[in-house]
Amino acid sequence: VQLQASGGGLVQAGGSLRLSCAVSARTFSRYGVGWFRQPPGKEREFVAAVSQFGTATDYADSVKGRFTVSRDNAKNTALLQMNSLKPEDTAVYYCAAEGIKSISTLTSEYDYWGQGTLVTVSS
Repeated sequence: VQLQASGGGLVQAGGSLRLSCAVSARTFSRYGVGWFRQPPGKEREFVAAVSQFGTATDYADSVKGRFTVSRDNAKNTALLQMNSLKPEDTAVYYCAAEGIKSISTLTSEYDYWGQGTLVTVSS
């Protein structure tokens, strides 16, 4: 299973970005997908997750109401729509896939990771 995140960039505070995660897998719908981020000088943290068929989602408190996670199993793609961005959202964003649980917030439970895409929010 291979993942590739894209869509990062520089945006002003209050703006929006949409991240995409292209997943190369024989059966994409077997995997839950999570989004994580690593701010400069900090540890990687959970952002959002979506279950195998998109029926369940979970969000970190810091992004609830601003970010929306979704997936399109026909296109082997997961999306993270980020609105009302804040400077504290600046980080490298990673997508990951796991095949055991429907939803997970733990990095240790994800088996496959993409390379990350940088999001910079200016004030």
